[in-house]
Amino acid sequence: MSSTVVQESKPAEIEGWTTLQLTSAYGPVFRSVKTTPPRNATREEIPVIDVNGIFSKDIEDRKAVAAQIRQAATTIGFFYMKNHGIPQDTIASALKASKTFFHQPQETKERVSVSGSKWHNGWNGPKSHRANAVESIDYRESFGMRYDPTTILLSMTLNLSHKTSKTEAVIEYWRACLSTARRLVRTFALALDLPEDHFDTMTSHPNAAIALNYYPPIPQSALEDKEEAVSIGSHTDLQFFTMLWQDQNGGLQVLNRDGQWLNATPIEGTFLNIGDYLMRITNDRFVSTVHRAKNFNTNERFSMPFFFGMTRSAVAKPMLIVYPTFQLQ
Repeated sequence: MSSTVVQESKPAEIEGWTTLQLTSAYGPVFRSVKTTPPRNATREEIPVIDVNGIFSKDIEDRKAVAAQIRQAATTIGFFYMKNHGIPQDTIASALKASKTFFHQPQETKERVSVSGSKWHNGWNGPKSHRANAVESIDYRESFGMRYDPTTILLSMTLNLSHKTSKTEAVIEYWRACLSTARRLVRTFALALDLPEDHFDTMTSHPNAAIALNYYPPIPQSALEDKEEAVSIGSHTDLQFFTMLWQDQNGGLQVLNRDGQWLNATPIEGTFLNIGDYLMRITNDRFVSTVHRAKNFNTNERFSMPFFFGMTRSAVAKPMLIVYPTFQLQ
């Protein structure tokens, strides 16, 4: 996880602003953030993009979607997708399986704890995450699943009290996400005015993973602590991009370039955000946006992000990007 703005020294505090510390591969980095309360994002700030054209045989349809994605990727780095090709029944079945898993007794979930996994697959229990060092421990549980790229199969299955149909539901959701992601990565190439197959070799055996997240309501006692209470702390995603399904309970917040937190109100469909690697490869032309979640609802919250990244042996080096010419006034 890293910041979209590399500011290595902590800036001086200014009235109306505070400093957000983020974790990066190079140590702490900082962002200046407004102290005004989060406000709801407008459709212009986080657009809804109909991506049905990425499945078209007509290159002009695919380029039309790429143009819309380019606009979102260079401004906020987040957008909603509709007509994304992932069947609603597949999403609903995976969500049902996720709820079944997290509602099991803790001792049952501990049988598939991440602590016993070589590849970091499995369950992370309460108080085991901390996405941001200066915010609270994350009030969530999660289950992470990855795959063996030589077989395109998940390297471990989800223990749902041996309910094979539930396990298969999550795997089917993962496969559907992967299918759409392979179309999207080609669309990102078009958005950069590159050949459509530019990223194909780099993502031939992608680091593709899914996380099932469970967010119980943040306890009232946490609000009395000095640290800011979060369901998942402020961070950016590492890979090319993330396809995030979230339920209707809300809580996701996005930090825009002006330092204002925006509430990303749930809309039926899938969310997508740019990751650090795609930002690096595009020489910061595409934005990897800081985001977090806070579940102050009385209801539990669920999300199912799918992370799409490069083949593990690929090198993420900046490309020579030709920027538009700007005329000084």
